[in-house]
Amino acid sequence: MAIDTSGEIGRSSQGAKESPIGKGWVQGVALVMVVGFFVMGILAYRTYTASMPMPDQVVSESGDVLFTGQDITHGQELFQARGLMQYGSVHGHGAYLGPDYTADYLRRAADDVTAQLERDGTPQVHDRVVQEFRTNRFDEATKTLVYTDAQAAAFENLRKHYAEHFGVDAKKNGLSSDFITDPTEINDLTAFFSWSAWAAAAERPGHNYTYTNNWPAEPRVDNGPTADLIVWSALSLVVLIGGSGILFAIYGRWSQKVGWQAQDTPGISYRQPGEVTLTRSQRATVWFFAIVSALFLVQAMLGALTEHYRADLSSFFGLDLAQLLPYNLARTWHVQLALLWPAAAFLAAGIFLTPFITRREPKRQHWLTYGLLGALVGVVVGSLTSEALSIFGIINEGSLFSQQWEYLDLPRIWQILLTVGLFLWIAIVFRGLRSSLKTSSKTSMPWLFFFAGLAIPAFYAVGMLAGSSTHFTVAEFWRFWVVHLWVEDFLELFTTVMVAYIFVLLGVVRQRIALGIIFLDVILYSAGGVVGTMHHLYFSGTPVEHMALGAFFSAAEVIPLTFLTVEAWTFLQLGSRQQTGDTKPFPHRWAVMFLVAVGFWNFVGAGVFGFLINLPIVSYYQIGTALTANHAHGAMMGVYGMLAVGIALFAYRYIIPADKWPEKLARLSFWSLNIGLAWMMFATLLPLGVLQLYHSVNDGYFEARSLGYITQPGNVLLEWMRMPGDIVFIGGGILPFIWISWLAIKGFWQSRNSDFVDELPESPLYTELPAGVAAGKEGDSKS
Repeated sequence: MAIDTSGEIGRSSQGAKESPIGKGWVQGVALVMVVGFFVMGILAYRTYTASMPMPDQVVSESGDVLFTGQDITHGQELFQARGLMQYGSVHGHGAYLGPDYTADYLRRAADDVTAQLERDGTPQVHDRVVQEFRTNRFDEATKTLVYTDAQAAAFENLRKHYAEHFGVDAKKNGLSSDFITDPTEINDLTAFFSWSAWAAAAERPGHNYTYTNNWPAEPRVDNGPTADLIVWSALSLVVLIGGSGILFAIYGRWSQKVGWQAQDTPGISYRQPGEVTLTRSQRATVWFFAIVSALFLVQAMLGALTEHYRADLSSFFGLDLAQLLPYNLARTWHVQLALLWPAAAFLAAGIFLTPFITRREPKRQHWLTYGLLGALVGVVVGSLTSEALSIFGIINEGSLFSQQWEYLDLPRIWQILLTVGLFLWIAIVFRGLRSSLKTSSKTSMPWLFFFAGLAIPAFYAVGMLAGSSTHFTVAEFWRFWVVHLWVEDFLELFTTVMVAYIFVLLGVVRQRIALGIIFLDVILYSAGGVVGTMHHLYFSGTPVEHMALGAFFSAAEVIPLTFLTVEAWTFLQLGSRQQTGDTKPFPHRWAVMFLVAVGFWNFVGAGVFGFLINLPIVSYYQIGTALTANHAHGAMMGVYGMLAVGIALFAYRYIIPADKWPEKLARLSFWSLNIGLAWMMFATLLPLGVLQLYHSVNDGYFEARSLGYITQPGNVLLEWMRMPGDIVFIGGGILPFIWISWLAIKGFWQSRNSDFVDELPESPLYTELPAGVAAGKEGDSKS
């Protein structure tokens, strides 16, 4: 069987399509996927049947109705629509400036009940408080939850507290003035907080721990670490150490057969920029990448603004900017764009690479590309506008246009349109790949490219199951299919396929090597990554098996990242293949450097700092602190951000005229983005997170999440320490990237009247040198 680098698979004499990869690889991937999603199916069933119960009504011992299940749901919708999940959190999930309202309500309610009992002269007050809160008075038959009269009185008092918190005190708490004042809305928000706190204190039937596995740590109701937390944390360490040892043993034994290998490739000569002719759709992607650079700048500026609010709540260098752009709106846009601009770069990359794979382009493919571009712009502008109107209360909560859950903030109408747009994208890619797919085995590179791309809209669509009114725990389960499975597993898969295909197209690795890398990464990523999704749901009201399996499998996620780090040096050297070919330079030095940065941040941000916060015992004290933000910045910007910029530079290299290529700006952007990101993490987020973790363990989670602790002088100084990193990141990293994008646009317009091609040469990015020339060069290099 002959395999060429274009993706066309040779046929046997009978014309059958032969598989270019061994059956063992295919069986391994199938086994991992089947087992992983079978387990996830069981966990989904348990999420629906064993989560913290939603009562139809909550009544006092005296029989008075305090609030209903509809009030709780409406409070949850308000929590999302008014951007409060991008200000504070519930069950640890959300933003980090405001309090965690579960912990906040539980502490305040426990103190209120304590004060009532002390006034009444009740003996052994602490024991009585523990009994009041940990006794489960939910009647499954009638769906009625009973609060003691003391708990009912605490609810009434806390309703007044939250009226002040969101009303007269809102501005000093980091929100807009008189943010929420409607008594009904305050009542329903308080009901939502109260229900979440009840589940955090009431024991599960038949167990001695709560629905949230005793989270948060709250001594007033005897909430402390459970045996499961400690045992599964220890077992997670065993998995990491044992798995890493096995990985290195395998790598030491078969290092010449796994990983990035280029030894069996012939001598090659890279086609230089100007020698590579592009199709119409490939040139159209310049507008995608230009929009990516603009959204990147806006997203980073919003990130700097949200950081400023943590250092100075009262003003933005003397301006009352919070009235126009409050913290919760700035963070909503910051988080939303953190997903949108890298995703847009992935869409452009799929369209840009497709003609290189098939060596031809269908008619009018570029018009579909421009249509997708318009749809993308419409979704971005529409979603950001709707989110602002929702936060300011102009759009009603729970509607198609109101804000939703964190990371799925874009309102339902725009979520639907984005999902449709992603399926439109994969249809465009399929249309371009169709000729190669017809002649290729289902395990060939073109099919893997298509399958990896198809997973992007498919798994993003799963987020549709998390609606604004969906039960909190159920919504969290499906939301993290997007946050974790979509981002950390299937985008990783598409990343691996894209990078592998780029090196195949450049001629530095054969398909056999690339396919081995892809299948190995799928097995390693998915073995831990699928079930490892549950590490997000330790304390969200799911049964304990979610924590056990989430902890065990999330530890395994670090193992493939360790493998990538070991392979980083070999990966870096792939760009130097021209040393055994001819003297033409490798045109993608900085694109490859960004890909190397992806491997580094994958290990540090996603691996090391991800594992740190995923240990159940650590997560118990730190969830929703700066350590979470530390991991998020390293994993999102370090992996997908760097990859998006690297892909853009790869495409720009063939669009910008060779004599106009800004080599120094590309170098400046690379080092500034990486230095700036490292500064953010190691000068601010990591030390602040460690201090917050220490304070949480030593003094209490409620105290560590309080605004009073965050605004202490020492912590504020750490917040200000991030400014140099932001300046380097934006000024030295993003602005040069913006300028490179402008040069690409100019290059597009200058060549708009040029002849575009619909067919490309067999090896569009390189030519193979004759055997004698290659051998001569190798001999020269050895001598």
